[in-house]
Amino acid sequence: MSNISTSALFPPRYRNYALGVLFLGYVVNFIDRSILAILLEPIKHDLSLSDSELGLLGGLAFALFYATLGIPIAALADRWSRVKVLAISMIIWSAMTALCGMASNFITLLIARIGVGVGEAGASPPSHSLISDYFPIESRATALSIYALGIPFGSMVGNFVGGWGAEELGWRTTFFLVGIPGIFVAFLILATLKEPPRGLSEKREIKPDGTAPPTMKDVFKFLWTKKSFRHIGFAAGLHAFVGYGAGTWNAPFLIRSHEMPITEVGSWLAIISGIGAIGTFAGGFLGDKFSDRTGDRRWYLWVCGLSTLIMVPFQLTAYLYDGLWAVIPSLFVVSILGGMYLGPSFAMTQGLVTLRMRAVASAILLFMLNIIGMGLGPYFVGIVSDLLAPQYAIDSLRYALCMAVLANLWAAIHYFLGASSLRADLTETEALFTQQS
Repeated sequence: MSNISTSALFPPRYRNYALGVLFLGYVVNFIDRSILAILLEPIKHDLSLSDSELGLLGGLAFALFYATLGIPIAALADRWSRVKVLAISMIIWSAMTALCGMASNFITLLIARIGVGVGEAGASPPSHSLISDYFPIESRATALSIYALGIPFGSMVGNFVGGWGAEELGWRTTFFLVGIPGIFVAFLILATLKEPPRGLSEKREIKPDGTAPPTMKDVFKFLWTKKSFRHIGFAAGLHAFVGYGAGTWNAPFLIRSHEMPITEVGSWLAIISGIGAIGTFAGGFLGDKFSDRTGDRRWYLWVCGLSTLIMVPFQLTAYLYDGLWAVIPSLFVVSILGGMYLGPSFAMTQGLVTLRMRAVASAILLFMLNIIGMGLGPYFVGIVSDLLAPQYAIDSLRYALCMAVLANLWAAIHYFLGASSLRADLTETEALFTQQS
């Protein structure tokens, strides 16, 4: 590659601006994704749906298309403009979110949520790839963690607007209200973001030899040879299984088991989601700091494993105690710890692949995370809640959530196992850069 540095082509001020715009897009992404959770109870009442049907809407129906389409869309992003892929995807998911408000029954709402999943499939892979070229490897986990702050901030806005909107406007108008702004953000992305050369941050631009980028199959085979990635993928998936299961059902749990009004639930969950930004940032920051100080990148996965283990007793406290004095503080702690895995997991996945594999690699991790997590987590909790309802009535949801939480113990084991082979896998990939530069 030429001697042009990241700073010369994209000054820090512009890089930070670009990260801010991508973060804003991810906030919109999670507002549109999470708004359903706070609206589940009024939708259940209005459309006469079961918990299993609600779990399908909040999980598998969305995740199946979101995860599977994410890989071919990511392959397109590795060949075409990542900025354009992101903007077009945002327009699609924002419009489909607005259309959710027009649903008259389970099937029409299901189709609209599938449309949201189709659009959002094109969000994170191109964004991760762009960030990896804007920022050097020593600050990449921190940058990706800042991007990932879109999850807690988007969830915060979604919970607040959803709780207020359900009470004041109705759930149909609320969907329209949160869907439209994303279209304007999409045009902002198109107008202001520049496409960086691939490999810019490593100063290893791909030689223009006319060869085609690796296929999806090539990237998957390459990643699957990395033992550390297999553990990262399963760990992230199991972690998300708990996170999405809880995120989808926390509002109905507080309404049913603690008889909280929906506006109060929305306000509390908004604050809880917002405070989670601390952990989302801290995960990447601590991974970068400990790795830099010790020269040992296993710290990225150790941070994930330790935070996941510590979270479990707080989750069980939140669902088993009857007093809100214990429930609310426990949910605050869970929110902080729950996002710490995101930055390190994606940063290490980006480090395990070569330059023209990045968007697809991100999509493959997202596929595992979302099929296991988003697809099965909410659906599992809904099914178990329906099964336990004859015996436990409204508290069936409480015990269904407790059963889901145990998957985090399994996730932590995978993080620690992944750390044991991480250094060797990263060294192998770094050796390939010389051959492809």
